[in-house]
Amino acid sequence: MSTWSPERCGPGRPKHRPKQLVGDRGYSNGIARKELRRRGIRAVIPPKRDQRRPGRYDSLLYRERNHVERTIAWIKRYRRVSTRYGKRQVHYLAWLTIASVLAWLST
Repeated sequence: MSTWSPERCGPGRPKHRPKQLVGDRGYSNGIARKELRRRGIRAVIPPKRDQRRPGRYDSLLYRERNHVERTIAWIKRYRRVSTRYGKRQVHYLAWLTIASVLAWLST
């Protein structure tokens, strides 16, 4: 958690923090939840099945995570994008756009 920081638009403090963070059951531990709470970020993480006192989470918002996961898996079908052969960001973004268009056209 300490390595993550909000996206910056230039020098100085970040413009805003996310209001909530959606994660899978692997992040359902006290350390991650405490850190998010300390930063003022709402955790949308389902509890582990063997957890003694399961916490509450927004299941409708958690379902949106599935759309993101499927989109990433869909785009990673293209080997050039998944292994990032392009050294420069411009080239990688171009191939990412091509893969996105091909995925969109195949639907």
